[in-house]
Amino acid sequence: MFAKGSRYESVADATYQAPSGREISYKRLRLITTPPSLQTQTVVVGDRLDLLAFRHFRDPLQFWRIADANEALLPEELTRVPGRRLRIPMLQR
Repeated sequence: MFAKGSRYESVADATYQAPSGREISYKRLRLITTPPSLQTQTVVVGDRLDLLAFRHFRDPLQFWRIADANEALLPEELTRVPGRRLRIPMLQR
């Protein structure tokens, strides 16, 4: 259901049985852990998470890794203020 590389790719599926007997499939809760090895990146004017993800991971769709490493509830705010230091996770190979 989710694309390869998605933040939900490795999250287990589960099934809920409604009182009516209908089975409803869903994804379990995705737990966020901060990776042990990190780099840092200073935000400059014009930075966006997709551009930073491409620079570091060669894939703009991996922006969520930066958001998770910085415990961001509103990822777009991570690049709003120039000079902010962001944690960039190292990809596990």
